[in-house]
Order: sequence, then C-alpha cells, then structure tokens
Amino acid sequence: MSRFSLVSRETKYCLVAVLIAVAALVATALGQEGAAPETAAPETTAPDTAAETTENRIITIDGSGGTQRGNLRYGPIIYEHPEPTGITATVSTLTILGSYVELTAPEGVSIATGGERKASFRNGVVVQRGRLEATGPTLEYDEATGLGVLSEDVEIEVAPEEEGDEPVLITANAVSFDVDTDRSTSTGDVELVNGNQTASAQTLIFEEENDLGVLSNEGGQTTITRVDDNGEQMTITADEIRVLTTENLLYAVGNVTVVDGPITSTGAVVYFDDASGIAEVIGSAEQPAEAVDADSGASLVTDRIKQDIEFDFFEAIDASVPSDFDPATFALKDEATE
Repeated sequence: MSRFSLVSRETKYCLVAVLIAVAALVATALGQEGAAPETAAPETTAPDTAAETTENRIITIDGSGGTQRGNLRYGPIIYEHPEPTGITATVSTLTILGSYVELTAPEGVSIATGGERKASFRNGVVVQRGRLEATGPTLEYDEATGLGVLSEDVEIEVAPEEEGDEPVLITANAVSFDVDTDRSTSTGDVELVNGNQTASAQTLIFEEENDLGVLSNEGGQTTITRVDDNGEQMTITADEIRVLTTENLLYAVGNVTVVDGPITSTGAVVYFDDASGIAEVIGSAEQPAEAVDADSGASLVTDRIKQDIEFDFFEAIDASVPSDFDPATFALKDEATE
C-alpha cells in the first residue's frame, strides 16, 4: 500500500467525522429555532385594599365664603363660616355641614398629608348620607379609623323610599358613622320611631341600604311598643330586637315576651308582621312557646304559636307547616357573608 493511499484514507475519515459533527450542530440549531420561546408568567399585583380604604377616609373641607387661619404647614387649621351650614366637608359617601371645624395632624406631619388627621366640628353639625340626615352639636372625625362621632343629643331622620310614607326617627346620646360602610351605631338612651312602633334600647346598629336596625341593651332587655289606630298597645321585650323599617317586620330573640291586652306569650324567638298583625312565637328545648289569656284563663304550651294581635286570639301552629319568616332577611351584611 502506498503512503499516498494511507494518508488519503485517514483524511477521508477525518472529513466524515467533521461532517457528522457539523450536521449534529445544524440539527440542534434548527430544533432550537423551531421551538416556542419560553415566556415568563405575567406579573400580577394584588389590589392594595389598605390604600383604597385610606383614600376613602380622606376628608375634604370646603370653607368658601368663610375664613381660614392657622399653621398651613403642620396645622391646626381652623375654618369658620357665618352661615350655620356654610362649611361642607366630604369623606366617602358622607357629607358633613357646619360653621366651625378644626383640622389637625400628628405632630411633625404635614397637614396636607391625609390618613391620620382629625377634624373637630363645633357649633352645630348636619350629617347626610343617602336618605339619612343627622343633627347634633359636635362631631369628631378620625381618618385613621374612618369613624365620625356625632354627640350630645343626636337626632336622625331616615326619609322613606316611597313618597307619602313616614320617616324613621332616631334619637340617641351619640351616633358613630362608619365611612367604610353604610352603617351607623347609636348609643345611649336610644329611641327608634317607625310608624306606630317605638323601640327603646342602649345600642342601635342601623344599616341604611337595607333599612335594618338591630337593638340591644347590654345586661338587660330591649322593648318595642306598637300602638294601633284604636290606641290599643302591644309590647315585645327581648334580649335583642331586629326591625326592617320599610317592610315593618320584626325579629326578636332571647327570652321574648309579647303582651297584647290580656294575652301574654313567651318564647325563644318571635317574628311579627305589622301589616298582618300576626306574631309567630317559637319555643326551644329549654323554653317552649307559651300563651296565656288572663281574661278567659285559656293557656297553650307547644313548639310554635300563632298570636293574632288584631283579633286577640292564639292557636298552635302545625309543626309540618313551614314558617313564613326567614331569619336571614334580618342579618347584617357581615353576618350574611359568614
């Protein structure tokens, strides 16, 4: 074999190896080009509910036509107006009207920085939200909590949805308005007047959208009195009473007593429909429903009792007959979502 032939064969082997390597590289490159490019998942940012809440609590004060004085950098700033409701302050859905307000900020914090400021209203205040209007001598508003407390003998009027209907009237020692919700809390010698019904309690939580009031008295009971067109009176006493003021429906819970003339009923729960004059008295294992007519001596002890306020009689309700009342309709919004 000649030297030339040997070299040529080795060269051929080398060329083949190189070609195979090049082909592999090309194939790899082509595969990479044909593959779909990897993409990172889009970044999502959760809504900053705390920031939104803080923004909703920022108070804006318009004292146009009046005077303004104080430290414009750190406060306090005092707004005064010659008109009783010349100053308009807004925060979320709440409008506050008055003639004097002092705006303060924490020490060393700019008065222009919202979130922790306080506004003190004096010399008469009007609070408006939706169909509700409240009046009182003073109001303290805190941006940090979102609560405005109207105090010193407060009067509230909730206008009816339908023209011609009667408004709901509330009086209390103080009322706290929550700007994050449509809820107000009245405390101290509370009285709620809804048509021919008058309720007395120490605390009233009122949700304006649903016209729902929850009355309670820590350490005692709350009472609601109904007087009909003939002057006849019915009284319901319970640990807690809930009223839907527009629908004139009532839900009483805990050691409930219904007194209508000579008839007295007791139970664990009572529903009352003012339109029909029907009270449904429901018992429990510990406290069965009971009704007694003091005039006739008739009495009844059973699971459920129908007491007719208009025609002054009571009777047992068949256990197979479902109730027309639903406790869920008397639930506050946060209770309904639990």
